Amino acid sequence: MRILFMGTPDIARESLDNLYNAGFEICGVVTAPDRPAGRGMKIVSSPVKEYAIEKKLKVFQPEKIVNNTEFKDEIKALKPDLVCVVAYGVILPKSFLKIPSLGCINLHPSMLPNYRGPAPIQWAILNGDKKTGVTIMYLNEKMDEGDIIAQKEVEIDDDETTGELWNRLSELGSKLLLQVVNNISKGKIERTPQPEEFTLAPMLNKEMAKIDWQKQDAVQIKNLVRGLNPIMGTYAFLKNKKIKFWKVQKLNEDEYREVANNIEHLDYENEKSGIVLLANEKKGLFIKTINGIISVLEIQGENAKRMNVSDFLRGNNISIGEKFE
Repeated sequence: MRILFMGTPDIARESLDNLYNAGFEICGVVTAPDRPAGRGMKIVSSPVKEYAIEKKLKVFQPEKIVNNTEFKDEIKALKPDLVCVVAYGVILPKSFLKIPSLGCINLHPSMLPNYRGPAPIQWAILNGDKKTGVTIMYLNEKMDEGDIIAQKEVEIDDDETTGELWNRLSELGSKLLLQVVNNISKGKIERTPQPEEFTLAPMLNKEMAKIDWQKQDAVQIKNLVRGLNPIMGTYAFLKNKKIKFWKVQKLNEDEYREVANNIEHLDYENEKSGIVLLANEKKGLFIKTINGIISVLEIQGENAKRMNVSDFLRGNNISIGEKFE
């Protein structure tokens, strides 16, 4: 069976690696064009392209697919039996979907029809979900609406970040995709139409990364920090300087009082949200929210690197009573 693989990030690379090592013929790899990235804005290839070059696979990097006759002709010439798509990020036109004789299948990191769209892993964390999973489905011309072939559900740990969940679902999804491709090669496949009700996982934006101390409680702030780690980080301002939070924990009043016992601190009940209740190199950094307290575990100062909060407090003066905005 000849497979055309389409994908870009590391979650796709793992799936491609599984298919390649299983002995399937990868007749071509389609990935995003090289883009500038990082502080130096150097031109960077995608993880999928790097892998394809390493394995001497034919690589395609079209700027667009819709109305790209030359690209479609090149793909037709490959005569793929099946197209496998993992995090490619483009809705494929009907004319392209008709090329492979066995259709186009897609790995989506959610339990469809929940979280259709480009950021399903992030939104599962941001919303504080307890479960998520992966779905293998057939592609149609609409976004993540095709018939479901297989699904696998997993629990989300209370402290798990987007990056950690991404890695777990990458491994889980690559194994499920390989299982499905094996079944397709043997003619053993069933497809189930998705129900009408669904939820969306839209693109994230930089504005949502700022903590709103007046509206978000401790649980929401913790989920925001988890959900944006390691993508962009969550931030607030202290003395007009941008401070990023990479890892926090939620405490209730009793837990806070136990930590703050016998050292200088402010009482939770008498302070406004965003106020520093306690800042101590040994005990940590504790901030009041509208419902509960967050203990900051990993932090990043302006123009500095990420570090644990004890190291940060040794080199940065944060005083009790100061307010994060």
